[in-house]
Amino acid sequence: MSFFWFPLNELPFVLLTMLVAFTVHEFAHAWTAYKFGDPTAYEQGRVTLNPMAHLDLFGILFLLVAGFGWAKPVPVRRSRFKHPRLMNIAVTAAGPISNLLLAFIGLFIYLLLIKLGALDQFATRETVWTFFSYFVPINVMLFLFNLIPLPPLDGYRILEEFAPLRLRLKMMQFEQWGMFLFLLFVFLPPLKAVTLTPLFSLGRPIIDGMTDGFMSLLHITAPFLQV
Repeated sequence: MSFFWFPLNELPFVLLTMLVAFTVHEFAHAWTAYKFGDPTAYEQGRVTLNPMAHLDLFGILFLLVAGFGWAKPVPVRRSRFKHPRLMNIAVTAAGPISNLLLAFIGLFIYLLLIKLGALDQFATRETVWTFFSYFVPINVMLFLFNLIPLPPLDGYRILEEFAPLRLRLKMMQFEQWGMFLFLLFVFLPPLKAVTLTPLFSLGRPIIDGMTDGFMSLLHITAPFLQV
């Protein structure tokens, strides 16, 4: 019996995927905020692709045993933006979009390797396939996951920017319960069945759409990528 959520022999692929996914996600927030005039993240060394600046040890451990985790949140001071609402929406959205872009790039690289015949050897094909079968779906999942409108996720921060001031003040009073609600959605099957499961089911059409486009472009067929 294993204490890990993922198969033990595939943990290196999961860890490498999350290392890249978390790092790029948080970098995207920090870099976009810096470009829009908020140097807070830059001053704290977060405008970097060095994973050590972004990873949260507890979040990684939770990922290994529970199947989901988190990185260190990027500090943003929206008051430093010239257009606080619009620019904060862009900064917030940059994280999830970066994960979707990673999935897009990863799938293209995998199919291009097939096209070039670089995966003809069985051992190489199995190793590369295993990595990308985690890399692509996990990044799509992170894209969808971060759009959930619960604090402290990006979807909530975007929703918050569209809310009138009076409603935003009321929303702030319930932010402390955001993580508790999320855990209920994860660990209570009836709630999960009507919240997270339908959301994550959108990953299949996204991956299928990207795959069909690349396969048509490269004139190849490819193994099925599981979400």
